[in-house]
Amino acid sequence: MTDTTNLWGGRFEGKTDKTFAEFNNSFGFDRRLFAADIRCSIAYCDGLFHAGLLKRLEAEKIKNGLITLLKRADFDRNYFDDSEAEDVHSFIESKLIHLIGETGKKLHTGRSRNDQVATAFRFWLRFEIEEISKIVGQFQKSILNAAEKQKEAVLPGYTHLQKAQPILWAHWCLAYFEMFSRDRDRLDEVWRRTNILPLGSAALAGTSYEIDREAIAKDLGFEGITANSLDAVSDRDFAVEFVSACSLIMVHLSRLAEDLIIYASNEFGFIELSDAVSTGSSLMPQKKNPDALELIRGKAGRIFGHQIALLSTVKGLPLAYNKDLQEDKEAVFDTCDTIKICLKVAAICFANLHVNEEKTRKSAMKGYLNATELADYLVQKDVPFRTAHDLVGKIVLHSISKKLELDALNLSDFRQFSSVIEQDVFEFISLEQTLARKNQIGGTSPERVFEALVEAQQSLEIQ
Repeated sequence: MTDTTNLWGGRFEGKTDKTFAEFNNSFGFDRRLFAADIRCSIAYCDGLFHAGLLKRLEAEKIKNGLITLLKRADFDRNYFDDSEAEDVHSFIESKLIHLIGETGKKLHTGRSRNDQVATAFRFWLRFEIEEISKIVGQFQKSILNAAEKQKEAVLPGYTHLQKAQPILWAHWCLAYFEMFSRDRDRLDEVWRRTNILPLGSAALAGTSYEIDREAIAKDLGFEGITANSLDAVSDRDFAVEFVSACSLIMVHLSRLAEDLIIYASNEFGFIELSDAVSTGSSLMPQKKNPDALELIRGKAGRIFGHQIALLSTVKGLPLAYNKDLQEDKEAVFDTCDTIKICLKVAAICFANLHVNEEKTRKSAMKGYLNATELADYLVQKDVPFRTAHDLVGKIVLHSISKKLELDALNLSDFRQFSSVIEQDVFEFISLEQTLARKNQIGGTSPERVFEALVEAQQSLEIQ
């Protein structure tokens, strides 16, 4: 009887070297494509039947056999153990032949592992993309919950990690909400380019049989079919794009983690993370470390590495399929696993943090963060902005010399530098007015921020 643990033995007389076989095999990791490959194989079986290549009873026998394999795998947690199959595709074929006999050998008619692998991979990945996008949305919800809970909290905003201007905590939260909204848009774009059917391209030249590729695509929920068989079996752009989109998600998660790590430090003390997402020190009993956030920040590099690995793998491949492409699976699989756990943990962190509103407010009122407001005040008094900017710089130096904030100066201090400054300057440069005047769309005024929170909530509800 023909060996069915691999799909290519007829040409060979000698035995495969054991070490090479282990090196060549991918079953250890591509088994997670099992359900996807079976679903695609069922659709292909229907395609063979409609092309007149299978009798009705043969097609039903094959499909029932494939469904049986799927049920057995669900029932038996050890189903994949101890198999000598080269990959998940040969595993399924050998199991099918063992279950239903010679009829099982007809399933691969007109099909190559090249288009089979590409199809199962795309089919599997599109559902992963949908799940990841959903998890991103859930994380965005956790951001909005944290913003709503303390939406009037004020904290200093930074440029160059130096205090710049006061902002609302909710405005900070919404900045990250926007980043992750773009991430979901990118995932949608990747999904669209992933959701194209390569099946029917065979090894590289296309199939010789009258198989209705469009009908198979419709059956499997693909939005279209590939236009060129050479490209179809060797294209991994969708995998690179997916990992690239995930890399940007991790960039945003890492930036967020960095902000929160800084804010949670004793030097800042802006937020406190609960014990649920913190750890202690094995030596220093006083420590409370933001390990969850640090791990998120660290795992970003892991996904960046997968992106570089995929780009390096495909950059020099001649048409069409090459075994190098086997390296795409582990990079994509680990990216999926890593991105999902990082998003879930980040959401837990947001549910377990508290803003120290008294401390953040005090910090926002120190460091001359209302200097720009003073310049704007002078502009309203018909002082050219560049002149106003220069004058305020001198006033800040004067304040520093007196160890006072701007709003603690006397009117006479201001009038040393400009006679147009009047008593109304103190209200103008107050924290409340500094925030309230940032009232254009996208600004940090309470009015605009509260509107943006409502709009953000609504955007999640319609997705």
